[in-house]
Amino acid sequence: MPELPEVETVRRGLQQQTTGFSVGRVQVLRQRAIASPLEPGAFEAALVGCTLAGWQRRGKYLLGQLEQVGEPAGWWGVHLRMTGQFLWIRDDRPACGHTRVRIWNQEGEELRFVDTRSFGQMWWVPAALPVEQVITGLQRLGPEPFSAAFSATYLQQRLRGSRRSIKAALLDQALVAGVGNIYADEALFAARIRPHTPSGKVSLARLERLRQALVEVLDTSIGAGGTTFSDFRDLTGTNGNYGGQALVYRRGGQPCRSCGSSIRREKLGGRSSHWCPRCQH
Repeated sequence: MPELPEVETVRRGLQQQTTGFSVGRVQVLRQRAIASPLEPGAFEAALVGCTLAGWQRRGKYLLGQLEQVGEPAGWWGVHLRMTGQFLWIRDDRPACGHTRVRIWNQEGEELRFVDTRSFGQMWWVPAALPVEQVITGLQRLGPEPFSAAFSATYLQQRLRGSRRSIKAALLDQALVAGVGNIYADEALFAARIRPHTPSGKVSLARLERLRQALVEVLDTSIGAGGTTFSDFRDLTGTNGNYGGQALVYRRGGQPCRSCGSSIRREKLGGRSSHWCPRCQH
């Protein structure tokens, strides 16, 4: 599933390509891609005639700001889930069988949403409603990793007395928004903390080290255009490049790049975890 760096990469691409995009036509090819309104035709009608004024990201959600004649016209919400991706199409190439939504501007250029596994979702939020009222998943999100609210003190307060592993805690979107398996493994390695460590027993100093490591890993990955291990592509169809820089993720059995020990891979809370038994303690 795309994590914060991949979603931020998509947001930047959408911001660059579609700011000022005037929606001329919308075609929903798969009904389940639209979470709200329930009728896909209502989604199509809501977007036609709108102009995209810009894009925001909250956790793994994308939010496109809509306007009509300079006035607010609501929001277009998107969650890529596991395999959703946008493609910017300038020519009239045929749509593949996994295309779920097609949106054209007045000039005939197309923003195409392709989703192999069909878990991605879209919402239209009327201007009169709070975004969180329609996209209810936003209500459960913790602070952004780059925000001042995400501090070692915050982590200590939220994790006090918890027996769940620090890896499981990092994957909890209510604790911190946007982090998934890849960057949790990488941040824990950089902070020299084993993923099994009970989160309530991590000291304030080590939590600060983890916070800094997470921010640095995410920032590096955003600069590399995210990570591609399977399906992720940006708007041009280009792979993310961070995967080649990963120090532990998907490197089970390979030598640690710091100490030479064999990287371990095991299931932890139902998710694969990768860590170095010598560097992480």
